[in-house]
This record gives sequence, structure tokens and C-alpha cells, in this order.
Amino acid sequence: MPALHIEDLPEKEKLKMQVEQLRKEVKLKRQQVSKCSEEIKNYIEERSGEYPLVKGIPEDKNPFKEKGSCVIS
Repeated sequence: MPALHIEDLPEKEKLKMQVEQLRKEVKLKRQQVSKCSEEIKNYIEERSGEYPLVKGIPEDKNPFKEKGSCVIS
């Protein structure tokens, strides 16, 4: 099945798609960026202690630690 390109559609179809998109967007609940960013910051700070990239992985549970070393002499 060939890919659909917007620029290949007639103008009427493009306008219908725009109207549909605007109808979807108008139904979205909006919030102030300052409020959302504060909530995101709090969420991250609350969970940062659990996050392995911040906290680190204990050596005994690290699946990527080297099993042994190789010595070439």
C-alpha cells in the first residue's frame, strides 16, 4: 500500500483534516506551563532516589559488570 502524502491531497481534503485536528485540540484540557513544570519537577525529585542512573546500581545486581578479566602476557 503506497504512503499517503498530504501534499498529494486535494485542497478540500486538506481543509477537512485541519478542521478535524482543530476539533480534537479544542477538547484538550489545558494547563499553565508554570503549574505543569512544577508538577513534573516534583515528580522527578520524589523518584530520583529510585532511579538507577542517578542512584547507581549495586555491584551484586549489575548485569553488565565484568565477570572476569583477561590478561595477555
